[in-house]
Amino acid sequence: MRSVESSAKTMEEAVTQGLEKLGVSFADVKIDILDEGSKGFLGILGGKPVVVRLTVREDVEGGEDVLSSVALEDAVKEPEQKPARKRKPKADKPEDKAEKPAAQEKADQPKAPRAEKPAKAPKAEKPAKAEKAPKAEKPANPVPEAVQPPADAEAPEGRAFTFLTDVTRLMGVEVTINARRDEEGNVRVDMFGDTLGILIGRRGETLDALQYLTSLYVNKGSEDYIRVTLDTENYRAKREEALRRLANRMANRAVKTGRKVVMEPMNPYERRILHSALQQNDAVTTHSEGEEPNRHVVITLKQQN
Repeated sequence: MRSVESSAKTMEEAVTQGLEKLGVSFADVKIDILDEGSKGFLGILGGKPVVVRLTVREDVEGGEDVLSSVALEDAVKEPEQKPARKRKPKADKPEDKAEKPAAQEKADQPKAPRAEKPAKAPKAEKPAKAEKAPKAEKPANPVPEAVQPPADAEAPEGRAFTFLTDVTRLMGVEVTINARRDEEGNVRVDMFGDTLGILIGRRGETLDALQYLTSLYVNKGSEDYIRVTLDTENYRAKREEALRRLANRMANRAVKTGRKVVMEPMNPYERRILHSALQQNDAVTTHSEGEEPNRHVVITLKQQN
C-alpha cells in the first residue's frame, strides 16, 4: 500500500499536503498521527511541527497496483537474441601474399628526418572575468520597511498594537507588528517573524484566540464595535486557497462517484469558504450538518430535471 509522511505547522496543512502528494481525496486514505507537535505554556508555545502518515486504502489502490505491475513487466522484457553463427576463416588470397615482401622492404628503408616546425609564440592570457555576486533571495512574505507603531496609542489600532506587543513578548515570540485602519474603519494587524507557527497553532486555533482577545481589548469601553482581523505570515490567505482547492477536489469526487461527500468538522469561517468556493458550481450543492464543534460541510449532487 502507498503511504507518505507529511509534516506542517498544523494538522490540516499536513493532511492537505499528504493528499496532494498521493493524488487522492480525504476519504481514500487512513491517517495516523505520528506527532501532535509540542505544547508549552497555556498550550500556545511549541516549535515542533505536526507529523502524520497517510496510507491509501486497499480498496482504492488495488486496481492501480495490478496495472502498474503489468506495465512494469512488459517494460522489463527484452527481445530474445538468436545465437551468432560461426564464420569460417577465410583463406588468404595469393595477391596478399605477393604484396607482403614489398611492404616489408619499404618498412626496412630508413625514413628521412622531418623538418622541425618553429615553436609558436605563447598566446597572451585573457584577464579573468570578475565573478558576479549571488543575488539575495527574497523572502516569501517580506516584512514592510519602516514599520512604525501607531501615532495615537489610544486609537483602536494603537490599543491593538500595545496589547499584542505585550502578549507576544510574554510568549517569547519576536515579531514585527503592523497595525492599521482600513477604508471601512476596521483594524487589521499583520505580524511578521513567526517562522515556527507558534502564533497560528493547530488549525489556526491560537491565531483565532489572539484575534478574539485583541478584539475584546480594543472594544473595551467603546460605544461602536470595531472589527479586528489578525494575521501572521499570510496564513489566512494560504489557508483560504488550500480550502478552495480541497472543495473543488471533493466536488469532483462527488460527481465521479455519484455520492455525497462529508467534510471534516471546521469552524464557521472555514465552512463559509467551502460554501463560497462551490456556490457557482452547476453540479453540486453544499450545506452544513451537526452541532458545534463538530459541525461540518456536506457536498451533494444537484438534482437534474
